[in-house]
Amino acid sequence: MKILPSIFRRFVLAVALLLAAPAFAQGAKSELLLYCGITMVRPMTEIAQAFEKRENVRINIAQGGSEDLFQSARKSAAGDWYLPGEPSYYQKHLKEGLFGEHVTVGFNQMALMVQKGNPKSVRPDPKELLRKDLIAIIGNAESGSVGQEAKTILDGMGIYPKVIKQAAFLAPDSRSLVHAIKKGEGDITMNWRAVGFFPDNASKIDVIDLDPKLAKPQALLLIQLKSSKHVALAKRFMSYAAGDEGQAIFRKHGFLDNKAVK
Repeated sequence: MKILPSIFRRFVLAVALLLAAPAFAQGAKSELLLYCGITMVRPMTEIAQAFEKRENVRINIAQGGSEDLFQSARKSAAGDWYLPGEPSYYQKHLKEGLFGEHVTVGFNQMALMVQKGNPKSVRPDPKELLRKDLIAIIGNAESGSVGQEAKTILDGMGIYPKVIKQAAFLAPDSRSLVHAIKKGEGDITMNWRAVGFFPDNASKIDVIDLDPKLAKPQALLLIQLKSSKHVALAKRFMSYAAGDEGQAIFRKHGFLDNKAVK
């Protein structure tokens, strides 16, 4: 399996690598392409590796912000699945005709993140992003799901413009946000909570959970693209990811599984 470069920076290269591949020799492995939001790359990589062994196929994963990923899929007219970080991208782009069937493979949920030990005594309230003694960082709503969901929550509270004005900078995706906190570039951010439980992050940051009425769990939809040339394989992969083995992998990586929310 190959993890392609970030779509946000180099989606053209990812598509070129796919389309420039030589014609398959008889008996060669089928190759499929998943456009995957950065937060879900770890569980989806593990799921893809297991599926590759079961089906003798190769799955390439192009990672990036959810909006950037969709635009890459649209422009290239290539690929088999799209997994954005929240369901609003499905509704937003459904009318463009790229989407086929979909399954729910888990749930994302927003939380606050701070440096380990919570040295600034941050409370479980998004209004903490407005504290004058904290350096706040927020996701860019134009590039990825983490910024879009933060905007939705903060707009609902009527404070999004104030947070954007005060933020030190906007980050394109969840990985950039957590790296900034780990490097001490900020004191507080709003991010997808599963990121805080990844082994390389858990020792350096703390997750501060928000009220679920405010930070509602968001369904992760694995969407089959109509550009897929391996329809039957694509459907089997979706069933595997949404089934017991796939869901165990999602739980291991800190996500809510697809039975957690009714």
